[in-house]
Amino acid sequence: MKLLLLAAAALAAAPAAGQDEPAPSAAEADARVNQLIVYGADSCPPSNEEEIIVCARLPEEERFRIPPPLRHRPNDPANRSWRDRAIELSYVGRSGIGSCSPVGPGGFIGCHQQLVTQARAEREGARDINWARLVEEARRERGRRIDREAAAIEEAQNEEAQREDD
Repeated sequence: MKLLLLAAAALAAAPAAGQDEPAPSAAEADARVNQLIVYGADSCPPSNEEEIIVCARLPEEERFRIPPPLRHRPNDPANRSWRDRAIELSYVGRSGIGSCSPVGPGGFIGCHQQLVTQARAEREGARDINWARLVEEARRERGRRIDREAAAIEEAQNEEAQREDD
């Protein structure tokens, strides 16, 4: 029991031990922090009143390489989402109606469903290009161009008719 009380007292005093450090001044709290990576023997720029500069040093051979956090294999099985794994597991052992397999009655229904799903996915992926809208805009522009040309021809004919009348 005494040991439990001593442990509780030690834990209660622990936050007070961290309060001995002075609070940062207003100038330190408002200073901007700039984090830089320097390579090889490059020097770290000095900090000033407005900016605190923190440097991390990497070997010279790392200068023109892709940063280490970005060097990964995107197709690594460990990087697959749980959703993809669950979908894959839902197809294990599937047979019969809706399965797209030669086993069981109605396997062809699943094949048709796969074709429909694939077509929808392709259509969703191609939404960045709206061909109908592009064709309609081209038709409108062509109509405006024809109207301008017709107006120019009509104006030229009117001017020619006026010259003949004079």
